[in-house]
Amino acid sequence: MESALTWLAAGGIAFAMFAVYFARFRTKVKEDAERKAEAVHLGSDRPVAQYPQIDELQCIGCGACIDACPEGDVLGIVSGRATIINGLRCIGHGRCAEACPVGAIRVGIGSTLERDDLPLLGKGNETTVPGVFIAGELSGFALIRNAVAQGKMVIDEIASRGCAGERGGIHDVVIIGAGPAGLSAAAAAVERKLSCIVLDQQGPGGTILQYPRKKLVLTRPMKIPLYGTLDKSEYSKEELLEVWEEVIDRLGIEVRTGCRLTGLERKNDRLEATAGGGIFRGRHVVLALGRRGTPRRLGVEGEDRSKVMYKLLDAESYDSCRILVVGGGDSAVEAAAGLARKGVNTVHLSYRKEKIFRVKKKNAEALARLERSGAVDVLYRSNVESIGEKTVTLRTPDGLVELENDYVFIFAGGTPPFALLKGFGISFGEGDAGSAAGPRRAGVVR
Repeated sequence: MESALTWLAAGGIAFAMFAVYFARFRTKVKEDAERKAEAVHLGSDRPVAQYPQIDELQCIGCGACIDACPEGDVLGIVSGRATIINGLRCIGHGRCAEACPVGAIRVGIGSTLERDDLPLLGKGNETTVPGVFIAGELSGFALIRNAVAQGKMVIDEIASRGCAGERGGIHDVVIIGAGPAGLSAAAAAVERKLSCIVLDQQGPGGTILQYPRKKLVLTRPMKIPLYGTLDKSEYSKEELLEVWEEVIDRLGIEVRTGCRLTGLERKNDRLEATAGGGIFRGRHVVLALGRRGTPRRLGVEGEDRSKVMYKLLDAESYDSCRILVVGGGDSAVEAAAGLARKGVNTVHLSYRKEKIFRVKKKNAEALARLERSGAVDVLYRSNVESIGEKTVTLRTPDGLVELENDYVFIFAGGTPPFALLKGFGISFGEGDAGSAAGPRRAGVVR
């Protein structure tokens, strides 16, 4: 009798524990389904770079991929299977694929034939224009380690075709872009004894230059040709810029700044790149431009005033200022957080949609804290109407609102270089007349 009661009690406890777990599981599944529906409605479920491709037949719905994702809110469980909830937040760490116990996830960009924002690439990331290669974010792969790996990969392919050195002002390689992909390519070119020159409209660092001061960048171990391995899990903006400056100095890489690419054409056995008013000749060209392009303007009255800027270099230099930040991405949120951190500035954040969803988990949590504390006033569904000398006017659902203002920071993205590249004859995916050449895929870098 006592034994039966013991088993009955144990069974009751086990059932109670299962009931609690099952109730929590059903609640989580319901929440994920609602988040998925919301993401589809807002258009945030569609990824823009590499993303987790899930084999639904293999997926067992264990949720290990969700727990492993450092960005949060990218994946969820719907109908017993993992699915993408917020594709825009995914930047391709690949932790989900590593955590999946059944190998149901592969991180990549899929077929470029389905993407009109991705160039068609062949062996070694060569475009449909012979001799012109693409490395880094423009290929559809985010993350610094991918940019570094692709920079070396394209140079390895170029080197396999032979090199002649610089003759008559013609380089083996002309590299457009001095970010991680471009400088990795330059370092690899030095390693492979190829003559090269690097052109950039700003300075060494690429997208890193746009990061707020002291921003931490999550990365994985990566090897820079002739420099060594970066093996820390996080680097500050300043540390990464110092690394690239050291690479340039140590290897004697020639970098020309103030050179914005405006033309590219083939002349017999060479390619001619027009940038910064000059013509640079090479047997091969590596495009490491990134996807953001030139900053996108709002096109409103007063936008040409000197107080309007499109990047924030040092948030701590702004003291007791009235500031408007425009945008809903990571750059805008990080800028607003940096400007509000000391509590001495009046910071407003204007975003045209009803909710901010295109940001990393850490940034979303930071913004929520700042909103609750009143350090940042977020004006949803608002648009800049005009910018005055000491004011800025916003159009909101309640009508026009005028704010006292000293500075405006606009983070509305950039004008991608896609049209420019298509003008050079480079084919893209769906909807591009040049895509009939057949399916080509960018090399997957894990």
